[in-house]
Amino acid sequence: MAGLARVAAESPLDSTGHLIEYRPLASRSILNKTTSNRGLPFTHAINPYRGCEFGCKYCYARYTHEFLELAPGDFEHRIYFKQNGPWLLRQELARLKPGAEISIGTATDPYQPLERKMGITRSLLEVFAQQSGIRLGIVTKSTLIERDIDLLQHIAEKNSLTVHLTVTTLHAKLARVLEPRAPRPDLRIRTVGRLREAGLRAGVMCSPLMPGITDSRRSTAAVAKAAAGAGASFFTAGALFLKPCSLPTFLAFVRENFPEQLASYEKRYAQSAFVSAAYRRRVSELVDSIRREYKLGQRHIDENPQRTTADSGSAVMLQPWLPFAC
Repeated sequence: MAGLARVAAESPLDSTGHLIEYRPLASRSILNKTTSNRGLPFTHAINPYRGCEFGCKYCYARYTHEFLELAPGDFEHRIYFKQNGPWLLRQELARLKPGAEISIGTATDPYQPLERKMGITRSLLEVFAQQSGIRLGIVTKSTLIERDIDLLQHIAEKNSLTVHLTVTTLHAKLARVLEPRAPRPDLRIRTVGRLREAGLRAGVMCSPLMPGITDSRRSTAAVAKAAAGAGASFFTAGALFLKPCSLPTFLAFVRENFPEQLASYEKRYAQSAFVSAAYRRRVSELVDSIRREYKLGQRHIDENPQRTTADSGSAVMLQPWLPFAC
């Protein structure tokens, strides 16, 4: 058994929820340097929790439980919270160069239900509130982020801060089966409005766009219209990608809810986790058109015009601190 898996296996049971176990996880680092061939637009990532209770059917982060020698299906049933986060973060930030690009919530939601009890994300924000010159991004589906508006305002005074609320669809029934324990889409839109009223830069990520399910103009435009109504700073969306660890879970969702789409998905993702370049271009053009229609802002372009995403069909400029949807 590998070291991390041994630590996880020996972690005592802290508490339980509905069919869920919560356990502490001893950690040697809270700030992880990112390495990826996808051209990620941030240099470091923070995930206060390992596993995510929201249980989104498309979640690409299920593979992280494999390092604990657990099955991908345990991802939403065995949640680990990292210990000594603030202390670790202070030590690690001291070694970073000015202008560090950090994203919170790249794999698991930093405001999932356990955060109400543990407050780990808030404790990390308290550390960031003492810093300056950091480019910080947060991505979440949770309304709980409203609890930390005071800290977010303080952080934004001396740092570049952007909050991303992921809203995949406004269809409440679809959202309930797609993202079983995440807050309703309309509540997430309301949270965007409250963050904007507080003077914070906050926008909507309508990701992932799922072929034949949520990638229509009608579905995407509905989210954009709601985002505009909430005063969102920007609107963005990207196509679904399916890692092998998430493919069985997502295909089971399609089989049960969209059986007519099953064969298409099996073919589309048989050889690659990513959709075709032609599809990516169509999605990019669709999103650009909708964003212009509702007069929604764009993410700041990258200072390096040669930097592009590996999963994009064209040269798409990125913000240095932009996280991707969890």
